[in-house]
Amino acid sequence: MMERIVTKIGGIEGFGVISICLFFVVFTSALVWAFCQKKTFIAEMESLPLQDEEPKPGKRGGNRHD
Repeated sequence: MMERIVTKIGGIEGFGVISICLFFVVFTSALVWAFCQKKTFIAEMESLPLQDEEPKPGKRGGNRHD
């Protein structure tokens, strides 16, 4: 059934190529961004979830619009 639906739609073959190209561009951009980061930034981000610090006063509850 799907084969008949796909063959009836004209111009659908381009969507596969576009999606692969878009994935490749996004994945390559993410790799380039990751490799261009400074080592200190990477080390800081690695240890961020493990830090045990007290919440700062005034920072509780997110953004407040008083």
